[in-house]
Amino acid sequence: MAAQRLGKRVLSKLQGSSRARGPGGSPGGLQKRHARVTVKYDRRELQQRLDVEKWIDGHLEELYRGREADMPDEVNIDELLELESEEERSRKIQGLLKSCTKPTEDFVQELLVKLRGLHKQPGARKLSPSADGSLSPFQDRAL
Repeated sequence: MAAQRLGKRVLSKLQGSSRARGPGGSPGGLQKRHARVTVKYDRRELQQRLDVEKWIDGHLEELYRGREADMPDEVNIDELLELESEEERSRKIQGLLKSCTKPTEDFVQELLVKLRGLHKQPGARKLSPSADGSLSPFQDRAL
């Protein structure tokens, strides 16, 4: 019981001090504005893309097991989607896998099938943070 009374006293003191500061807890009654980041891509599409990326990583690990140093740094999905035909995509993928000693035909064919369901993300270029503080294409400011 004594603990309950102590808790009530502490709680009332905390509430009293926040009332003195004004709404939002800031002096003078000004409310703090919270920044928001909005997402402008379809959640389902992003999930499909993430699934394909995980699939690629898993299969590359299998293909290059024991020879991880030879594994390509990246299989850029957007670069593959920019290519006009599946033949060009197939050649690009095979070029990335040229150091692999295991058969890669099944991987290439499965990846081509998975790419058919994906769309290139608008503005999907890799940008480094600029010195002027401008936003990358993946960031959006709430007004």
